[in-house]
Amino acid sequence: MVSTTASAGTAARLAGWIRVPGRVVLATWSSRIGVALIVVYVAICVAGPLLGDDPLHQGDDILRGPSLGHLFGTDQLGRDIFARTAAGARLSLAVALASVVLGLAVAMPLGMVAGYFARTWVDEVIMRCLDVIMALPLFILGVVFLGLSRGSGGAILGVHMPVAVQVVVVIAITTLPKFARVARAATMVEREEDYADSLRVIGVSRTRIIFGEMSINVLPPVLVQAFLWMAVAIFAEAALSFLGLGVQAPEPTLGNLLHDARNYVLLGAWWYSVLPGAVLMAVIVGLNLVGDALTDWLSPQLRD
Repeated sequence: MVSTTASAGTAARLAGWIRVPGRVVLATWSSRIGVALIVVYVAICVAGPLLGDDPLHQGDDILRGPSLGHLFGTDQLGRDIFARTAAGARLSLAVALASVVLGLAVAMPLGMVAGYFARTWVDEVIMRCLDVIMALPLFILGVVFLGLSRGSGGAILGVHMPVAVQVVVVIAITTLPKFARVARAATMVEREEDYADSLRVIGVSRTRIIFGEMSINVLPPVLVQAFLWMAVAIFAEAALSFLGLGVQAPEPTLGNLLHDARNYVLLGAWWYSVLPGAVLMAVIVGLNLVGDALTDWLSPQLRD
């Protein structure tokens, strides 16, 4: 009976967090603009295969400006920049989602365990290890991690993996301290609540309390942080590709598109850099604006 009641309460709390009112992200003009920018980005991802050519197809129209036939113009090999931008946008979104999910899967349990056993040796070991990761800037870690993999034929610690997966792992590693700290802080608050004491008194296991009951209340602030980190992850993937450490040409990414475009800006091919760059900027600004709205919505509950 106790287990059934606890499960029902957990389900009710989870349902309450899932039903985030639409007015939260549509309450201000800034958040509405953010939603619109994200919608535009997703629309480009979806419309790429429908309105653009094969992103790898080379044509005779070299460095032509935007037209009905090529919405974003063409590059130095006659390839359709809209199709390549859409393909790169899809890759960036996939890498960002995968890295954030991977980071959450590792960091949230670590942060919750550290928070539940706060100020003990368990907390110290977990958080000091994460502090070491936090001290390494994302791009420095990326240069070292991805550079070593290039030198070993694409293998990391003896394991061969695609470049996109390597980028996901690098970005996910950098998310660990941030997600774990948020999870730890929220767990420390939940640990002092009456329901946690009641569950301990009736003999519910620590594992059930941490990962079954507390996790529902810890999840919302962590998810808001994850949403904000999506913008960082998309930018990081583009930046690593721009530096030549991400997915390599001819496969298109927003980063290597901008890398190639730098050689043609002075020749008047403004569309080559401006339009893919605008798509990248749109999703980063949009995610940050919506993330700020979600943070403002969550703040009163964090104060409680």
